[in-house]
Amino acid sequence: MSLFNCSVLPTQANASHVKQITLCNITSCTLFAMTPTSLDRIVALQRNPANIRNLCILAHVDHGKTTLADCLVASNGIISSRLAGKLRYLDSREDEQIRGITMKSSAISLHHRNGDQDYLLNLIDSPGHVDFSSEVSTAVRLCDGAIVVVDAVEGVCPQTQVVLRQAWLENIRPVLVINKIDRLILELKLSSQEAFIHLQKILEQVNAVTGSLFTSKVLEERAEKEKEKEDEKNEKEVETLTGDQVYDWSAGLEEADDSQLYFSPDQGNVVFASAIDGWGFSIQQFAHIYSQKMGIKAEVLLKTLWGDYYLNAKAKRIMKGAQAKGKKPLFVQLVLDNIWSLYDAVVTSRDKDKVEKVVSSLGVKVMSRDSRHSDPKVLLSAICSQWLPVSQAVLAMLCEKLPSPLDITEERVEKLMSVGARIFDSLPEQTQELKRAFLRCGSEEDDPLIIFVSKMFVVDNKALPKNRQRPLTHEEIAQRRDLARQRHAEKLAADQTAAESPSAPPISGSMPQEGHSAEVSTAKMESLTLKDSKPQEEEEQHTFVAFARIYSGVVKKGQKVFVLGPKYDPAKGLSMLPGGCMASDCVPEVPHMSCCSMESLYLLMGRDLEELQQVPAGNVLGRSLFLLSAYFSVFSVLSSGAYVLNCQYRNSMKVSPCVSVPGDMPKLVRGMRLLNQADPCAEVLIQETGEHVLVTAGEVHLQRCLDDLRERFAKIEISASKPIIPFRETVVRPPKVDMVNEELGHQQKVAIHRVKEEASHGRSSDTLHVDPSGLVTLTTPNRLASVCVRAAPLPQDVTSLLESRTELIRTLEQVNMSLREGRSVDVSPQTLEAIAGFKAQLESLLQGRRWRSAVEHIWAFGPRRYGPNILLNSVEGYQRPSVWQCLCLGGPPEARAQTAFTRDLDNSIVSGFQLATLSGPMCEEPLMGVCFSLERWDVQSSAPPLHQDSVKEASVSHEAPADCKVEGSTKTPAKTEGPVSGPSQARRRPEAPPPACYGPVSGQLIAAMKEACRHAFQAQPQRLMAAMYTCEIMATAEVLGRVYGVLGKREGRVLHEEMKEGTDMFLIKAVLPVAESFGFADEIRKRTSGLASPQLVFNHWEVISSDPYWVPTTEEEYLHFGQKADSANQALKYTNAVRRRKGLYVEEKTVEHAEKQRTLGKNK
Repeated sequence: MSLFNCSVLPTQANASHVKQITLCNITSCTLFAMTPTSLDRIVALQRNPANIRNLCILAHVDHGKTTLADCLVASNGIISSRLAGKLRYLDSREDEQIRGITMKSSAISLHHRNGDQDYLLNLIDSPGHVDFSSEVSTAVRLCDGAIVVVDAVEGVCPQTQVVLRQAWLENIRPVLVINKIDRLILELKLSSQEAFIHLQKILEQVNAVTGSLFTSKVLEERAEKEKEKEDEKNEKEVETLTGDQVYDWSAGLEEADDSQLYFSPDQGNVVFASAIDGWGFSIQQFAHIYSQKMGIKAEVLLKTLWGDYYLNAKAKRIMKGAQAKGKKPLFVQLVLDNIWSLYDAVVTSRDKDKVEKVVSSLGVKVMSRDSRHSDPKVLLSAICSQWLPVSQAVLAMLCEKLPSPLDITEERVEKLMSVGARIFDSLPEQTQELKRAFLRCGSEEDDPLIIFVSKMFVVDNKALPKNRQRPLTHEEIAQRRDLARQRHAEKLAADQTAAESPSAPPISGSMPQEGHSAEVSTAKMESLTLKDSKPQEEEEQHTFVAFARIYSGVVKKGQKVFVLGPKYDPAKGLSMLPGGCMASDCVPEVPHMSCCSMESLYLLMGRDLEELQQVPAGNVLGRSLFLLSAYFSVFSVLSSGAYVLNCQYRNSMKVSPCVSVPGDMPKLVRGMRLLNQADPCAEVLIQETGEHVLVTAGEVHLQRCLDDLRERFAKIEISASKPIIPFRETVVRPPKVDMVNEELGHQQKVAIHRVKEEASHGRSSDTLHVDPSGLVTLTTPNRLASVCVRAAPLPQDVTSLLESRTELIRTLEQVNMSLREGRSVDVSPQTLEAIAGFKAQLESLLQGRRWRSAVEHIWAFGPRRYGPNILLNSVEGYQRPSVWQCLCLGGPPEARAQTAFTRDLDNSIVSGFQLATLSGPMCEEPLMGVCFSLERWDVQSSAPPLHQDSVKEASVSHEAPADCKVEGSTKTPAKTEGPVSGPSQARRRPEAPPPACYGPVSGQLIAAMKEACRHAFQAQPQRLMAAMYTCEIMATAEVLGRVYGVLGKREGRVLHEEMKEGTDMFLIKAVLPVAESFGFADEIRKRTSGLASPQLVFNHWEVISSDPYWVPTTEEEYLHFGQKADSANQALKYTNAVRRRKGLYVEEKTVEHAEKQRTLGKNK
């Protein structure tokens, strides 16, 4: 249907012929005035929570979030509509403007009138770069809905799937904006029919992601119900079950309601837009327009505008089956053809006559400077922003489709009130009663005040409303004008008096003149000193603003509240606090709880802050917090519970900031502490060597943190070290072939021989023995203890399971420690069930003769007691408490009495294992996927004979027991006490003291166990494990070869590639070592001229196949690699780099005085 002569269906009044109408005055119902909204108006709207919408914008990087936010901000008159998309108003940081990406979440409050209702929209713009996914988490946590923006060309990208999953997990309702449709016209040159098919595929991709999340949830609930039913059945019913019974897992999907789950234009939750050109529309807008022009009900058009329907002009009906009959769909005919015609007239052909006809037909007003502009996009934006303003379509959709704070679900409230492994049902009753306050969202005086703080951000003191320069009033301007005139008149009078008076003698007036000048100079110096010192004091007073949302009650300026940290325990807090206490009362000290006063309340308006006196429930606000206040953590709840941030990705970029002046070190330490408080994803660590380490999510995140340290927190010159690359050490099974793929049978023996040679240089051979099978026997220097240890690789599935269950293993260790100390332990049934399931998984994965009953003999996990390494108790006859003793509490007291004495030495064995797994022998990196089995443990209880003189001096002695050797355990030696009765007893040797926790036997046993584990590790084929990134690259076909070249150069490996259907874009998925990733993004952008941009996310640890200590041992290897075998060894390169950074010995050949070799044949 043409934009100017549109064939439409006849109305009932004149059905005899088809009228030709134009789309004139099409925007009469959509134009609105862009007048700035006053602060008083926003404060009034805050009191009505039913008309409040808290939402955030989520998308992949460079999909147009900030440009869309600019259009919405321009609708309130805060910025000009001409600057929308160019100003990037919510990107207030300088590095955000330079890089062109959003790095932090920014909030702004907007007003919109939809129909006869006024709405307040608290909009949060979040980053799309993968390095700042924690900012997305903080934004999502405060909102009830989200705008998911998808590029019309790129479609669903990796980060799009992540934000859809985050919105699903946080139980917030999303709406969809398909942005950059102008790229389909100008870049891909698609026709309107092809664009319609392309848009349908994008909708299918988005709905497929949402559908997979919904399916997994339904099937999980279905499995839980089935499990509950099975538990309720008695034994008779269980026996009647047949083995051929089939469970229909699809039954849960059929019963579940997914009508409001998917995105569909006819449901009103999809907007098609081009934010950079300022236009956007929903199906409802065109259905309303054409219902008036065509005389068809809007409901009918709403169902048929999107789908396989077409307009039959002969039958004068809307019919189904456009694709089968080769007809143009209704959406193409009535909507897309008009937009394509507009772009063709304004941008492609630049036909002035046609443009004038379009402008007059649409009834829009275009300024002469826009029509004469050399850039056709300026004229296009001027027309589209009046014809189909994107802000009108998006804001109307938000008001109609997103829930208000009153519609918060019970499931989300319970998730907000629970923390860690604690579930809602385990909370105290007084805490559970706050659930009603969450759901009610009341703002009365008797409603409890509940504020959730998502993050902290720093604001310069100059940007605070109290320090901001305000415009002068007319009275103040007049007063300053009179004062300036008075000063000018006094200056003229003084000059005239000085000219008329006789000049003073030079000698007599010289001294007072000098004295006067000295006084003046002194005063100037004092004023300069005061001026210089005042900013220094101000620099030390930084202001933190908490990014928060009120779920219940009214917060007022100056009000005192409780601050509950992330580790706050409601049950413990309620037991320590008196009933009915307030924050203003004198309360006892409770762990992870403090009191503070609301110094200032702010309305977040993008780059500006507006001060408020009080804020009711349902709103997003900022509250000031001075930097030196230590009672505030990054994530806190000002009421009952806390919700710990769950970052989507693991930090892998680690550097050590350094100062150029040693005296600035305290400023650096203070600045890093403040950075840790301001950035939820940055980690500040102090290593055992005293080195301060900054851990970030990626290169862009690292650069932002260093800039914040230099300019905001430390305000000193800082240089960062080279990235500290994490590695892991492991062992593998002996290879069956050598480096030239020949069968090998002596690899194990060669490894054992090498370990023996290395050990013989380090210590005497009588304390270390290495068996050909890999069993290492080590004796302590005092000959009182010896241990036998064997190392073996864990299966890959077991290692992955241990790495994913670190929190559960840590909980298990805490429970076991409490049981060993005799304290009462209250473990929830859910935790016990999780531990039992973890044990069952280990038993199912550790199968075979080699791992028979290994799970029951687990002694400890390491390093740090929860790592991916295992210590097995294979000592014959030694029965110690199992790590699974919490599953069967209340064992016999005889077992506890038997292990009471040996606990100290037991801890020594575990401590040695922890030290060995914390720093491996290759490059002092932690071990991973290694199982150490302690097969023999001998302890002798007698000490070597002392000197005879020292024995004589003893006046009282104990009878020494006979030498005894205890295998597998340590027995208490018999003691005989009594007075000295004769000279024969006076010459007896004193008794050797029993092994104590800090005695010589215990310390040497720890060192022996550590060294035994290291030698057992070296007795097996050693390998280095590298951290690997998953790399997602979207590139065009012409730069595909360059992308592969950069990946191959950096040891990358392409997993698969797929072409985006309907485009020339390829999506490449590869893995890349973290050690090779520094500068990867910049290099790939330079090589591809900006046509490819990677997304790097830490994924897993991968074993480097090459042996770092490999030397040629067979004739084939000598022939292939040579006697030196000095070819590139990736594992050896990484190992030497880590050892060099840590100051360890590196075996390498350094040529100091080289001479160029000359041959007899040619003089070169």
